[in-house]
Amino acid sequence: MPRTHHLPLPDLSGKRAVVTGASDGIGLGIASRLAGAGAEVLLPVRNRSKGQAALARIRSDHPTADVSLRDLDLSSLQSVATLGRQLRGEGAPIHLLVNNAGVMTPPERRLTVDGFELQLGTNHLGHVALVAHLLPLLSAGRARVTSQISVAARSGSMNWGDVNWESSYDGMRAYSQSKIALGLFALELDRRSRAGGWGITSNLSHPGVAPTSLLGARPELGRDRDTPQIAVIRRLSRAGVLVGTVDSAQLPALLAATSAHAHGRRLYGPKGPGHLGGGPAEHALFRPLREAGEAERVWRVSQELTGVPFAAAAA
Repeated sequence: MPRTHHLPLPDLSGKRAVVTGASDGIGLGIASRLAGAGAEVLLPVRNRSKGQAALARIRSDHPTADVSLRDLDLSSLQSVATLGRQLRGEGAPIHLLVNNAGVMTPPERRLTVDGFELQLGTNHLGHVALVAHLLPLLSAGRARVTSQISVAARSGSMNWGDVNWESSYDGMRAYSQSKIALGLFALELDRRSRAGGWGITSNLSHPGVAPTSLLGARPELGRDRDTPQIAVIRRLSRAGVLVGTVDSAQLPALLAATSAHAHGRRLYGPKGPGHLGGGPAEHALFRPLREAGEAERVWRVSQELTGVPFAAAAA
């Protein structure tokens, strides 16, 4: 049987939180825990019906929760910009942003509506644009921004010669690149916030390995059946061997986003063997995330690709 790990959260009353990818799995668990701790939680979702089901579940667990849906498709820069305009129009500061949403290893190369390789566009560039559009609200809330990466970011690198994987698509390498890019961006966000006085703290989390829908059947990605890997992960998780559970996989992001002992430019993940499961703890940065020059390059190139300059957003 898997072990149960507990992470008490501080009182988040009066805080506004945004969690991407919260319509199921780890993101739903993160959003529910934040709502249960008193935060007002916004769930930006691509699928409204799944979002409504997530909303009902959170309210069932926490009847007094202040939680609501917004529309967001991270694979569309127009959708990201629309959400940014809506939230800036509401004018309420944002205190917590968890960049959790992601897609993994479509069997064939797929593109976003803006022409980017799907994993790069959704996992990384969509979140870059979201942070840029929300920057005034994040600064006003002196926000904690936690970006969810992956154990896949332990190896690999930025494929600068073919960042969109046009010539030799490899789904796993493209996934690893998308998470490395998001991690480098998050580290540079914290550095620039400190240098520019933006008031934002940016850190990283990863969930280890858990039986989520990420590797399950995803017809919208061209995957009509579960992968062999997810079947193994489910068996190991039920047995409490090596990997985590959906509940334990939420904890690193919750620690990174809410703990007074969690800091910027740090990485939090499971502390079990191989960092695949177990309770949450601080980790050393994965090797591909340690080059300051790579972080600056990701920051610059990401702005060029998204067309959302942070200088204007900060102003």
